[in-house]
Amino acid sequence: MNIAIMDLILRAEATAQPAQAGEVDMTGSLISSIVVMVLVMVLMYFMMIRPQKKKEKEAKEMRDNLQIGDEVTTIGGITGIIVRKGDDTVVIETGGDRSKIRVKLWAISENATIHDAQEEAVKKK
Repeated sequence: MNIAIMDLILRAEATAQPAQAGEVDMTGSLISSIVVMVLVMVLMYFMMIRPQKKKEKEAKEMRDNLQIGDEVTTIGGITGIIVRKGDDTVVIETGGDRSKIRVKLWAISENATIHDAQEEAVKKK
């Protein structure tokens, strides 16, 4: 009878070990999938979010440095010269008949005028 009980105990231990090994595999799989997700998020940050923030910072700096007399282009494609600058708007003079248009500052997409400080910075590069 002792042999039968010992045999049952050995069989139970043998079947219990693969279950524990399976649990270890599941934990390793879970950790590896979390690591992959974190790596994908870090990659997305450096490939998409960071360059976009850099462009936004450069555009804001360009808009803050606008001066009267600068030739600018709006996001709608209107080109003109700044004749008056307010807090959040600028008045540009455009066309042969010198018509004036007031546009929001965020609508300026490009400054075509190169100032002395910008020329020096380009020459240094």
